[in-house]
Amino acid sequence: MTVSSKLVVLLALTTTACRVSVPAPTAKVTVAAAADLKFAMDEISRAFRESHPETDVQVAYGSSGNFFAQIQNGAPFDLFLSADIEYARKLDKPVFTYASGRLAVWVPANSRLDPKTALRDPSLARLAIANPSHAPYGRAAEAALRNMEVWDAVRSRVVLGENVAQTMQFVQSGVADAGIVALSLALAPPVRGQGRYWEIPVEDYPRLEQGGAILHDSPAARQLRDFLLSVAGRRILKEYGFLLPGE
Repeated sequence: MTVSSKLVVLLALTTTACRVSVPAPTAKVTVAAAADLKFAMDEISRAFRESHPETDVQVAYGSSGNFFAQIQNGAPFDLFLSADIEYARKLDKPVFTYASGRLAVWVPANSRLDPKTALRDPSLARLAIANPSHAPYGRAAEAALRNMEVWDAVRSRVVLGENVAQTMQFVQSGVADAGIVALSLALAPPVRGQGRYWEIPVEDYPRLEQGGAILHDSPAARQLRDFLLSVAGRRILKEYGFLLPGE
């Protein structure tokens, strides 16, 4: 066998060895997560898979109220991460608290509006908030507008997003001039350079205590929950503007 032939065989064997050394996922966890977790949970899932390559994590994002209704109707999620802990408590499962959310007024980078004064600016034509009927961030946004005594002035200009992520999309796409969104979305790297934000004082709305529950118990579901609550998971949540339990 020539030297070149030996190299071809060696490379083939090395490639095969590399392929078989990476274990394929043998477990799966499906997660129903509040829309404000979109970027933070994506990062948490990637970090979790690095230490648990045997587990496939699949996350769906949406409004907590809609997920609650789906779960009651038998939706096959393993883990529920709600933006309102009360939805998790209603499921008759052990509940854990992982964070508290924060609100921000967000405007596009090229907007003439100042996010700090946008809610009182007469040039504000459309204000996006999440739907208060099923989205915790929508209820908090309405409460903030009432506490700041601007609700009556802006309510006719409000457009409702299905969840807080869609609320952000409304402003990004120009459907609305400004939006009351989750601070976690305003701080996300893909969004950070696209606009400006002003954080609404936390005393202007009820605390957005976020909690979760394991719906179908399994080692993989428990491991993901534990990672979320670990130092590594809490660090990521903190980076995205969430308040941690006790703060």
